[in-house]
Amino acid sequence: MSTVQYTPSQRIASIELGRVIAILAIIGLHGQMALTYWQINDVPWVGYVLNQSARFAVPLFFLISGYLIQPKLTASPWTTVINYSKPLLKVWLAWSIICLVMPFNLAKVEEFGYLGEREGYWGFLMNTPLNSFLEGGLVHLWFIPALVCAVLIIALMVEMKLDKRLLPVAILLYVYGVLAGSYTSLTDLSAPFFTRNGPFFSTLMVSLGFIIRQHQWKISSAKALGLFALGMVIHFAEAAWLTQFDIAFNTHDFLFGTALWGVGVFMWLLANPNLGDYAWVRAISNRMLGIYVSHLLIIIMLFNVCRILGITEMAKDVTVFFATFVLSLMLVTVIERTPLKPWLLR
Repeated sequence: MSTVQYTPSQRIASIELGRVIAILAIIGLHGQMALTYWQINDVPWVGYVLNQSARFAVPLFFLISGYLIQPKLTASPWTTVINYSKPLLKVWLAWSIICLVMPFNLAKVEEFGYLGEREGYWGFLMNTPLNSFLEGGLVHLWFIPALVCAVLIIALMVEMKLDKRLLPVAILLYVYGVLAGSYTSLTDLSAPFFTRNGPFFSTLMVSLGFIIRQHQWKISSAKALGLFALGMVIHFAEAAWLTQFDIAFNTHDFLFGTALWGVGVFMWLLANPNLGDYAWVRAISNRMLGIYVSHLLIIIMLFNVCRILGITEMAKDVTVFFATFVLSLMLVTVIERTPLKPWLLR
């Protein structure tokens, strides 16, 4: 493994492109594409494969976060944790409140009224209060508390001079997260909340980004693609194997191969640092947090619009995918010009 030197302030174009690709994958994932057509024996395998093909995206976001925060986190752990976490948690709280008050199903609002529609959702969240707290007002917001948990754990290890134990601790959390998550029906292991949430998934991926930056690691494009392919094959093989135990193919947030897959993508981006060096990529990448926190609400809104207009199947998927990306970007751009920016965007 060779090293490459980057100054802390240097922007890496390929990482910004990686963010854009990752958010497109997440929009496709949350848009539930190809689940009503292209079925094989009444199973939407194309939709299932598209669903799992997007699972590199969140690990990539975590890796990028760890990579970018490493210099400051190493220099001043606690100050960095506070300065990094406070604006993120403020955004998480603000969007959680928005998600809690915004109706998701306009047909139910028409039938049962606003409170009738909302009370059902609030009751659903209260059935699993700890899990709901770690997610926030809508399921996709889990990413922010999980990221904060990972950064806090890294800061603690750095402050205690336990850097060398960071990776083993992160691996143990990840392995437990998989065994008590997707493999829970086989292992009988349990967790107090979905193991995608909190520190189980995020700590390893953020730590790997941190360590890659700390040691200035770089591998060739070919080796990175090999790691990418190996991780993806393992992930899909696990998902296929688990279907034998009545575990649906499309339910996995992360498996054992997912970490390798994400690292392979990230190392390939580092091996091609000038890829995606365009102003439009930077413009989108700079608005990534805002696009992420708002996109699922827009998807839900568009689902309602498509139902009202009778748009179904592939036309619905195409409409939701492209409209979500465009409207999310427009919404963030508008928010940037309002007094709400400090609350809704970092």
